[in-house]
Amino acid sequence: MDTIPGADGTAAAQAGPGDLIKDVDTAAFMTEVIEASQTVPVIVDFWATWCGPCKQLGPTLEKLVREAGGKVRLAKVDIDNNQSLAQQLRIQSIPTVYAFFGGRPLDGFQGALPESEVKAFVDRVIESATAMGGGVDAEGTPTAQLIAEGKAALAKDDHGTAMQKFARVLESEEKNVAGLAGLARCYLAAGESEAARNLIDSVPEDKRGDPDVAAVQSALDLAAESKDAGAAAELAAKVEANPADHQARFDLAMALFAGGDRAGAVDALLEVVRRNAGWNEGAARKQLLKMFEAWGPEDPLTAEGRERLSTLLFS
Repeated sequence: MDTIPGADGTAAAQAGPGDLIKDVDTAAFMTEVIEASQTVPVIVDFWATWCGPCKQLGPTLEKLVREAGGKVRLAKVDIDNNQSLAQQLRIQSIPTVYAFFGGRPLDGFQGALPESEVKAFVDRVIESATAMGGGVDAEGTPTAQLIAEGKAALAKDDHGTAMQKFARVLESEEKNVAGLAGLARCYLAAGESEAARNLIDSVPEDKRGDPDVAAVQSALDLAAESKDAGAAAELAAKVEANPADHQARFDLAMALFAGGDRAGAVDALLEVVRRNAGWNEGAARKQLLKMFEAWGPEDPLTAEGRERLSTLLFS
């Protein structure tokens, strides 16, 4: 087997395709880190042969990654041979360690930490990735893949397929946050608000701030608030009779939302903001933000609504 210099200055075996530890260059970074991290977290160790602390940290990282048994991988990047990549990622000192999952940075640190702290870092990365979908189900399908497929099905309003995908996630990881939030969305779409709320209530307290969970919570709140909004036709008549009746316009927005007219709800709330942004302690603005959170940043109506809201507030 060919050998290449290791971070500790000794000869390290060149990693094969299935190995947990690989020496990665700029050309392979997209494949070995960004794409690979879609299904398993990848820790990236930025080092150099002349760096003393790197020689201490490198073997520790390799040991802990091997002990993790495939739950995490290690990519080693020699900054001297990959200067453009180091500059792109703003590596200013070494050793620098980043963990990637889902193609994005998840955590990181600088300097040669004691083994106990490095182990805590590795454990934290694995735990965070698992919560986001870093395992596999009983059939060997990566959890991250199931979650991605579930979200794609939701985007197409294919709630049956989405429910099946998220249920498979929860069969193997019953506290998986993305799985719980995804299945809750399916129940919410089916009008089963109570079942959705029970799922969200089962999310561990320290995970309630997760974007997927927060989005479902906002959707649940909106569903509850719009339930008793009243008849849209009657509220529209009240607004037409008195355009300055901000409460009637606000209620109209919620009635439109309850009826599935999301764009109409946004228009009504934006009109309240245009007429009086501070009405009822900014209630219209807050409700808009709650809607945007519930729909998610990728929803076209979220992007359009945020832009229109910013124009009103800052023009």
